[in-house]
Amino acid sequence: MANPYFQFKQFTVYHDRCAMKVTTDCCVFGAWVAGDMGREERKITTALDIGSGTGLLSLMIAQKNDLDIDAVEIDKEASLQSQENIAASPWKDRIQVENEDARQFRGVSKYDCIVSNPPFYENELTSERKTKNIAHHSEELRLPELLKVVKMNLEEGGLFYLMFPFKRRRELEQLLRENDLYTEDVVLLSQSLEHAPFRVIVKGSNVKGEPGESISISVWDEEQQYTKAFVDLLKDYYLYL
Repeated sequence: MANPYFQFKQFTVYHDRCAMKVTTDCCVFGAWVAGDMGREERKITTALDIGSGTGLLSLMIAQKNDLDIDAVEIDKEASLQSQENIAASPWKDRIQVENEDARQFRGVSKYDCIVSNPPFYENELTSERKTKNIAHHSEELRLPELLKVVKMNLEEGGLFYLMFPFKRRRELEQLLRENDLYTEDVVLLSQSLEHAPFRVIVKGSNVKGEPGESISISVWDEEQQYTKAFVDLLKDYYLYL
């Protein structure tokens, strides 16, 4: 039987009631976003986590950054479990979880930063389990709709961070242009140094600036050991790094 939780150095994430479990790519995304936000010259005091699932992304960000986070999750069981995960964490007073459709959500004000690890696979084979469809597929929130939610809720000059399958990179770039959202940095995530990228992380803004850098990160090296880049990212989170 799979472990119902994932233990990090400073918090625990239970995921047995969530369709989307804690995965390596989600951890890389959370660690990279949290670190990048901490290095940003732009002041970030509020963030919106769209499709928060277990609460993992919000927790990883809160560990490294002093800010207030609103997390929105449409699935009732996932939102309840994320509330429990957050309530047991050191940052329970800074993260608020709402069981709501992101398309209908309206915060008190716009956000300095928006993050999302959204549903991945539109127009592909779906599961009989509705909760799994919501988590993996985009029956509830498709990519064009997600970008409209980002645009509507992002403060002028604010930042957004998104993670998608690499095969959807061109589609994402086109939709960003159509919504007047601009890419700054791009991270290409691979399973190993010998594999092609399988995830793309995009950092962007609603104000056009100079293009940033393209970063490649691999989980494993030639000897099936974690790469230095992976260890540097996750050492403050993973128990055994």
